[in-house]
Amino acid sequence: MTGVARLKALIRAQERQQGGRLLTAAVTAALVSAAAVLLLGVSGWFITASALAGLAGAAVAHSFNFMVPSALIRFFAIVRTGSRYAERITGHEAALKALAALRPQLFEGIARGPATRALALAGGEASSRMVQDVDAIQNRFVRLSAPWGAAAGLIAGLGLALLTGWTTAVAIAAASALGVLAAALVGRWLAEPAGRAGQAASGDLKTDCAAFAAAAPELQAYGVKAWAVERLAERGAALERATERLASASGWIMLTQSAAMALAVAGVVATAGAATPPLIALAILAAVVTVESASALLTAIRHNGAVEAAMERLGELLEEAPALSVAPASSTLALPSASLSLTPPQRLAVTGPSGAGKTTLIERWMHLRAPLPGEATLGQIDAAATAPDAARALFAYAPQQAVLLAGSVRENLKLALPGADDEALWAALDDADLADRVRAAPAGLNAPLGENGARLSGGERRRLGLARAYLRPAPWLVLDEPTEGLDPVTEARVLERLAARLARTGQGLILVSHRPAPLALCDRRLAVTGLSASGAVQMSLKEAQATI
Repeated sequence: MTGVARLKALIRAQERQQGGRLLTAAVTAALVSAAAVLLLGVSGWFITASALAGLAGAAVAHSFNFMVPSALIRFFAIVRTGSRYAERITGHEAALKALAALRPQLFEGIARGPATRALALAGGEASSRMVQDVDAIQNRFVRLSAPWGAAAGLIAGLGLALLTGWTTAVAIAAASALGVLAAALVGRWLAEPAGRAGQAASGDLKTDCAAFAAAAPELQAYGVKAWAVERLAERGAALERATERLASASGWIMLTQSAAMALAVAGVVATAGAATPPLIALAILAAVVTVESASALLTAIRHNGAVEAAMERLGELLEEAPALSVAPASSTLALPSASLSLTPPQRLAVTGPSGAGKTTLIERWMHLRAPLPGEATLGQIDAAATAPDAARALFAYAPQQAVLLAGSVRENLKLALPGADDEALWAALDDADLADRVRAAPAGLNAPLGENGARLSGGERRRLGLARAYLRPAPWLVLDEPTEGLDPVTEARVLERLAARLARTGQGLILVSHRPAPLALCDRRLAVTGLSASGAVQMSLKEAQATI
């Protein structure tokens, strides 16, 4: 199943889930259109008939029944107003509830999808798709009631037109149909391409804005702020051009509706024949509002391009990786090319020059990158054939640059173990030599960290990432440059507590580092020398220079 097909299946499931609200929105939309047609038609008849009764003299005026038409007009006005309110409330409530359920499913699709796709997706682009593209789909839900409204308006208008004659009804129906057809053609030729371009341009602008905002200090330091501004201006100009094209297409759609109204009125005049003036006025106004009742449908046509583009962009996030269900039978890690086999509590240091592929190698083991067949085995099963979730369950990972949420200390730690109690959180912080710093904060574990831990120093962010990894109950603890940026005294405390923790828990350790002090914790050493042309990591096993 393609990603777009999966997305459509999710949307259909939400349509069924919100079926009651969507049905209410459709029925009330039909009532709005029918009431609007009947209100305007009866009003036209009533005004014209009242004027003619007044011109006919006092006797006719006194005998004219004002009460029934005025009561009908008031009734239709109340029905239209109340139905409009109900349609907006139920339609938007259904859309918002559906989108609230859809976003977590999309995020899960990103998280469970191919690692290569997640690595290629910039943060700003992911945010744009999860917010902007999902919001575009809201139009799909809100406009589901549009065909009902258009159909009800047409039926009500034809019913009134039949009072004048069947030829008048046919003329109105033909004009309405031609108006919708013309609008659909304009939408296909002009609005859809503009909507697609606008959706893409808006996403590009948001992606660049997010990237440049994150890199603001570097842009200032290297004097390339003008280049960034020019790049954003180009993105903004592309969005402006797409918006102008969409506005132009909207104008053409409105023109088709106006032309359909004129054609409907001309048809009424041509076919009304010997009908009385009040009935002619009724038919004319009914023709106008019948064509106008399709305006919600035309709005949906206008948004089709943006909705389809959003569906395609979101569908890309849901492309499925090959289904793997094999789980390792043990926590043994083996590298056949290096003649290496490890089980906890053994400790392995991964060394090599910067850029040689050390982080790439360990991320392949954890399915954070696509594993290469034959490079490693987990529990005697090729890592490339292992189910990603099962492989990741073997590792607790503290990356070189741990990403922190804009939440509290507690929330960031509980990413690793949602059910952890405060005692476990403080123990992990203590092992990472960060407990005293958190206790000193006024809010303690509830202290806010700011965007990506902005309220912490670089070393504190690194140690919070360590504490988070300590919380995860996994056979292997994987640490990538865990003491980089720490002063020697702090580094010594962190390593001393790490050694004590490993002895206490029996976890195995896989450590990437350039520093001699962390490497001394490991009894085996894997030297990574570079990447081959095929992307394979070149490595060899060496004896550790020191052990603890």
